[in-house]
Amino acid sequence: MLNHYEAVFILTPVLSDVQMKEAVEKFRSVITENGGEMVNEENWGLRKLAYPIQKKSTGFYNLFDFKVQPDAIAKLELAFRRDERVIRFLTFKMDKYAVAYSEKRRKTIKEKKEK
Repeated sequence: MLNHYEAVFILTPVLSDVQMKEAVEKFRSVITENGGEMVNEENWGLRKLAYPIQKKSTGFYNLFDFKVQPDAIAKLELAFRRDERVIRFLTFKMDKYAVAYSEKRRKTIKEKKEK
């Protein structure tokens, strides 16, 4: 049974656009190689951090919404920890209410883009 997860990770701001896309692709492939399915992916861009981390005050934020077996989460988080481009990450299992909220949020974002 596939569980629904959401992962937010922050990449260091000194990356070029190509390096950032390469890092995002690396984490996406960890999910898909372990039998996962990407539901949604968002790049929130360069944002100011709430507090400095590793002497950096900004970072590239990314959000993954995906379904995967629970044992694959350990592999994904290990990939986050080993990659020096990742400043912070958070992965959590979504319950049915969080999944419904996420779907509603995606729908409203899609409607705003169409206007």
